[in-house]
Amino acid sequence: MESLRGKLLIAPPMLADPNFARTVVLIAAHDEEGALGLVLNRPLEKPLAEISPLLDSLAEPGSTLHSGGPVAPEAAVVLVDFRDPTLAALMIFGSVGFPSAACELDDLAAGARRARAFAGHAGWGPGQLDGELSDDGWIVGQLAPDELWQPDSSQLWSTALRRKGGSYALLARMPENPSVN
Repeated sequence: MESLRGKLLIAPPMLADPNFARTVVLIAAHDEEGALGLVLNRPLEKPLAEISPLLDSLAEPGSTLHSGGPVAPEAAVVLVDFRDPTLAALMIFGSVGFPSAACELDDLAAGARRARAFAGHAGWGPGQLDGELSDDGWIVGQLAPDELWQPDSSQLWSTALRRKGGSYALLARMPENPSVN
């Protein structure tokens, strides 16, 4: 099994599960014990400052909380672009990862370039994601570095498909309801 850590899972247009329809998921961890990811393109209507002024101090001004997935939606998950990677519990790619739970917020603010807060995450048990991939349940893609921190992630799904090219670029233009085509 090849790890997909740092890769994107792009939901195919026919994925009907409302938790993942037209989502783009950044895989943070993937091994024989399962996988963990964050949905990147589901911003919530809540300004982060209203929910957690402490987390808002790490994020870009005017940031909103994002829905990271259906698992533990009441828990905050913070994705950080680290200046100081010693503050990380898990690095996903380059300088991007999750902060250590023992990290003080002031230290994190000083050691982070930027951050994004998520409510919950996506998770798969042992072999579950590999099975979904074998059944063509996901399209694997690459993240362009500037996409992770864009204030508007609403076009990320179609952008990620177009970047793959070929027939994937055609899928990017498929309407949500093909019957209206």
